Amino acid sequence: MKALILSGGKGTRLRPLTYTGAKQLVPVANKPILWYGIEGIVAAGITDIAIIISPETGKEVQELTGNGEQFGAKITYILQEQPAGLAHAVKIAQPFLGDSPFIMYLGDNIIESQLGQFLDTFKQKQLDALILLRKVPNPRAFGVAKVDEQGKVLGLVEKPKVPPSDLALVGVYFFSQKIHNAIANIKPSARGELEITDAIQYLIDQQTLEEPEISVEARTLEGWWLDTGKKDDLLSANQIILDTRITTSVDGEIDSKSQIIGRVKIGKNTKLINCSVRGPVIIGDDCHLENCFIGPYSSIADNVTLIDVDIEHSVILQGAKIIEIHQRIVDSLLGRRAQLINAPQRPKALRFMIGDDSQIELT
Repeated sequence: MKALILSGGKGTRLRPLTYTGAKQLVPVANKPILWYGIEGIVAAGITDIAIIISPETGKEVQELTGNGEQFGAKITYILQEQPAGLAHAVKIAQPFLGDSPFIMYLGDNIIESQLGQFLDTFKQKQLDALILLRKVPNPRAFGVAKVDEQGKVLGLVEKPKVPPSDLALVGVYFFSQKIHNAIANIKPSARGELEITDAIQYLIDQQTLEEPEISVEARTLEGWWLDTGKKDDLLSANQIILDTRITTSVDGEIDSKSQIIGRVKIGKNTKLINCSVRGPVIIGDDCHLENCFIGPYSSIADNVTLIDVDIEHSVILQGAKIIEIHQRIVDSLLGRRAQLINAPQRPKALRFMIGDDSQIELT
């Protein structure tokens, strides 16, 4: 069993944060989104992994994630020159995949459920495709599946005006080698891409035509599913991960005027001077915080400087600086090495999404 993780794309929904970096490397609770998928795949016993990368961000993904040793895996990188669709990613990965069954995992997804239970079903039932679904309130924004009571997939529709169900495709798929023939028999969609939904639909159609032994089934996730492609989604993911996976650990230096309340993780060589921190919160290594209130659901990466700041429910990336912001900051994202300084007092809270290396002085 092998794994194929997709970490290409241009991350347009997270701009300006992703103008200079991969959306899959944006951190949730100070860990790149991509790494949650890798860890989940390895936990299911799959250690031979390929990651699809793009020309724009592939080098960064490769340098940060490495050869897989830190995860107990072996990682191969495959360049997709153009974002030509999910099925195209499988097509160019075929030399790596060979005849092996595999899991395909979209790198900007995080799920609560363990993958092992679905892998066991895929193997035991000898399926050709197993897709994961999640009930959503707005199925018209997703690929949607129609499924019978036994879990057999009857059809797939991409962003339908009249959805056949409220079951959205999560972005985690298990495939046998038969998916390669399906991809070879589909044509690009109206947007010029090879769609994985079309390839799965081809398999479904073959179930009742030439090869009735082909089997395509679905399972519905009971736990949460986080698609982190937009700012609010990423902040929600950050909140859920902090809520469920953060425990108290203080390795930094906390002065006598500072107060820590709740589950708070503070990294090495980080200094807090006259600060109040109310968890769940994670603060990275080598940070300097002075005269700050850090409220719940905040993630602060390494080498961040915060002085005279009141912040909560926000994500601050590596090397950023926020200084003398006399206004409460909420629901915000600040990119790597970005600087935000000198905001006067205003009655409303400050909300923003600022890209890497930006320097902004508020007046």
